[in-house]
Amino acid sequence: MSNKTETAELPTSTAETANASQKKLWQIEIWPKPEIPNRLALEVAATARDLGLAQQMQVEAFRGFLVEGDLSKAAIKTIVDQLLVDQVVEQCRFAVCGDELFVETDKSADSYFVMPLPGVTDPEAESIQEALPHLGCSASAVTTFRRYAVTGIPADQKEVLCKKVLANESIEQIIHDRLTLSEIQLGAPYKFDLRHVEIRNVSDEQLQQISRDWQLSLTLVEMQTIQQHFIELDREPTDAELETIAQTWSEHCSHKTLAGRIEYTDDAGTTKYENMLKETIFHATQTIRADLGADDWCVSVFKDNAGIVKFDDEFNVAFKVETHNRPSALEPYGGANTGIGGVIRDTLGTGLGAKPVCSTDVFCFAPPNATVDQLPPGVMHPRSIMKGVVSGVRDYGNRMGIPTVNGAVYFDRRYVGNPLVFCGNVGLLPCEMSFKEPKPNDLIVSIGGRTGRDGIHGATFSSAELTESSDITSGGAVQIGNAITEKMLMDVMLKARDQRLYNAVTDCGAGGFSSAVGEMGEEIGAEVWLDKAPLKYEGLSYTEIWISEAQERMVFAVPESNWAAFEKLCSAESVEAVVIGQFKPTGRLVLKYEENEVADMAMSFLHDGRPPVVRKAVFNAPQVKPVSGASKLSHEESLLKVLGSWNVASKHWVIRQYDHEVQGGSVIKPLVGIENDGPSDAAVVRPVLNSRRGLVISCGMNPHFGDLDPYHMATSAIDEAIRNCVAVGADPNRIAILDNFCWGYTDRPKTLGALVRAAQACYDVSTVFKTPFISGKDSLHNEFSYTDTSGNRQTISIPSTLLISAMGQIDDVKNCVTMDLKSAGNRIYQVGQTKQELGGSHWCLVNEVSGGQVPQVDAVAAKQIFENMHKAIHAGLVRSCHDISEGGLAASVAEMAFAGGLGVDLDVASLKSDLDGTAILFSESNSRFVCEVPEDKAAEFEAALSDACWCLGSVTENDRVVIKNGNESLVESTLSTLKTAWQQPLDWK
Repeated sequence: MSNKTETAELPTSTAETANASQKKLWQIEIWPKPEIPNRLALEVAATARDLGLAQQMQVEAFRGFLVEGDLSKAAIKTIVDQLLVDQVVEQCRFAVCGDELFVETDKSADSYFVMPLPGVTDPEAESIQEALPHLGCSASAVTTFRRYAVTGIPADQKEVLCKKVLANESIEQIIHDRLTLSEIQLGAPYKFDLRHVEIRNVSDEQLQQISRDWQLSLTLVEMQTIQQHFIELDREPTDAELETIAQTWSEHCSHKTLAGRIEYTDDAGTTKYENMLKETIFHATQTIRADLGADDWCVSVFKDNAGIVKFDDEFNVAFKVETHNRPSALEPYGGANTGIGGVIRDTLGTGLGAKPVCSTDVFCFAPPNATVDQLPPGVMHPRSIMKGVVSGVRDYGNRMGIPTVNGAVYFDRRYVGNPLVFCGNVGLLPCEMSFKEPKPNDLIVSIGGRTGRDGIHGATFSSAELTESSDITSGGAVQIGNAITEKMLMDVMLKARDQRLYNAVTDCGAGGFSSAVGEMGEEIGAEVWLDKAPLKYEGLSYTEIWISEAQERMVFAVPESNWAAFEKLCSAESVEAVVIGQFKPTGRLVLKYEENEVADMAMSFLHDGRPPVVRKAVFNAPQVKPVSGASKLSHEESLLKVLGSWNVASKHWVIRQYDHEVQGGSVIKPLVGIENDGPSDAAVVRPVLNSRRGLVISCGMNPHFGDLDPYHMATSAIDEAIRNCVAVGADPNRIAILDNFCWGYTDRPKTLGALVRAAQACYDVSTVFKTPFISGKDSLHNEFSYTDTSGNRQTISIPSTLLISAMGQIDDVKNCVTMDLKSAGNRIYQVGQTKQELGGSHWCLVNEVSGGQVPQVDAVAAKQIFENMHKAIHAGLVRSCHDISEGGLAASVAEMAFAGGLGVDLDVASLKSDLDGTAILFSESNSRFVCEVPEDKAAEFEAALSDACWCLGSVTENDRVVIKNGNESLVESTLSTLKTAWQQPLDWK
């Protein structure tokens, strides 16, 4: 392709005349001017290199649009000039699709067009189509595409290039050579056809086959229960009824494992749980609230879309963290995009609607430096997954105007086929609007996005393991989000809330209308008119409309008397609002399509009919083994390797893509220090700008500890999350926590046993800390199966992973502290005791040794330390504070030093410990901090921390971190050396 600048001033094509206006399909291609880097092409080349493809490959890339309509060439030029092209940095050409203009001049180049599959959400195309009337134009259809002209790649690598680099087959199609389309087909008219599924007279094997064929993810016992129910009704279920039951009973919607019956056996004997979740996590919160009595600050827990706690006399705050793992494995950008969009709708759908004030994200990936030969078939490269996930969260949050303020990134090779994507959101809502209740005869109203085939079977898909063919069989479970649509929805919804125009609201999450209406109408009953739902395109069946998980939709219970005002408000904000049914006091869920009844089910069977199944769980306590193998590295070399390891290294490449300033409430940001590049322990935001009261957001997660003992993994995660909050100034007596369990296949007794043990730990330690769980979400069966080159079936299970998110509060943000060192001459203290606990540590990982004692939590001692630390910080005794976690004391001190641009001179002999230098420097014992204290505050600080602190040395003006143990030198390194090691791994451009 020539680099000659081309504009819209092109010769008239033989296929059309200059001013004729008749229905055509116009092809528009846009690319950077010669002096501007082609970022799209550079990204493709970089991804290809990551996969080891031809190093001599040359790529040119174009973004493009197909516009169908009665549009003249002059009209297209107007669209191009005023809407599509930045005239300063871009060039463009256009003609009727298929014109000779688009034939490659370089005959050796392969041309590939990448377009969304029919029905996949195309937000940019939707926005353009909506904007055209403002230019005096209109189009019957618009779609986007990308085109790549590729040279220098061998024939045997072209398929890998297409499937792994240029396109994602879950959501996109590739057309080779040139486009010869004459129209954009979005769907054909639907002809009503009521379908029944024969299940009454089939065998158990056939029942299981029906579950597989329909992607219901139901067990045999569940299918037998459904079979018996319809035998008693003397009829077969319709497809809509069967799908509704599957959505409602799915692991994603009903938490049937954690909330189910479990017979758990360990070394202490056997415990029988009727509802394991209620008897551990829920019970912990109930116990804490009972102890608090009149001082209880929880408002609503485990009832609504998010947990709610008190903030001040006027407002409460809601917090929810969701997982979106499997969609992100198939389509990283769309999966993460809709993950953050979905959790934002969770807080919007809490009470009568909480205004989102900040978001969080935690990701788990396989190492991004993996080579192609290390990857099982059917998985994307970890680097591509990581880039897609990060950009998906970035684009949605930034476009919504919601700051992303806290998170973490973890790496382990076992996440290769099943990355984990945790998205969280915090919302603010008036105290009097914290509860909702749909009323009989309220209208069921849908607002926001239209319904399409995206996301069908998303809820049941989340209950199944991934395989190398999941991108083919489950592609329909992937949704693509449109942040602009959700922003409009959010704005109009909050106005309607303040005008008290509705009685209840919830989001259309997993299961779509099926779960939203089914949950809202559980205590009343509902009749839904599926043909009234606005569609993205023709051709959707009644069942597809009902279970679609198309994004950016909310469902409201609107009194009939308020409907006119509600509709007028939505219309004024260009948000589509449609009545799709009514809550009727029948106790039944009735679905209709054009007056045809397509489903009629008792709400009681839907929500209470799932059969109780007793699952067996086993846990055998592992024997503690001594650390095996000796370190080949010096302490200083180990520190550099720890700082440069994937889990400890700076995540600035991720963080800097997010807007954490929008809304103006950010007090402590993810990166702090003199150059804003030190790792903050937690974020602090002021959700009410005329108040100095702040929210503190943090997280804790230690997957490697779970390999040794899931109990101590769980307690350590809780301790870390609380510790991070306390480190910036939060009151430890006002911290709420959330749990997200991501586990492997829990039908295996040992895997389920590990989960139960972790849940028991959550109860044990949270009740001591007095930190109530207010919300949670589990994601089970996170495994990837494939056939290796020898024909053997292999399964990769993720490490047992528990994320604890914490939300603390601080009376006045002026009392906050950050982790960067502030002034030479100040003293450095360690708070909390170091133990011989190297098990699962990053020192073991970088030295390739195993064994050791996993860090444990002394919750009683930790609670006292946290309370004393808070008092010391609140009294102004502490200039900087950093928790000791990944990498131990050495890593924490190094991070504080290079973040503040100051050195330290420390002697760990003052710890008076019988531990060796390795344990003192690199043990990851819990409940510990490093504090910087002014000389004149030292005595008061030591008195406040009692016997739980040790002075290690002082801050210096030089650029060196010096740590010795008496006469033995352990570490002596420059700040620049340490910082470079920490920043280099993810210093991506």
